[in-house]
Amino acid sequence: MRQTPLNERYLLSIREAADYFGIGEKKLRRLAENNLYHGFAVYNGNRYMIIRKKLEEFLESAESI
Repeated sequence: MRQTPLNERYLLSIREAADYFGIGEKKLRRLAENNLYHGFAVYNGNRYMIIRKKLEEFLESAESI
């Protein structure tokens, strides 16, 4: 079975997003919990999923995280 590369996926797990963006898992989880302000995370069952393009846009416009 072929695995889709991370840069082509719409949703990433916290761990995948941490590896892809070079941000710690704890920091990403905290950002995802505050997703009402940022809008790049969704809650799927019992875990957060990161919308890759929206997080990219957020990081491009952020002065600090």
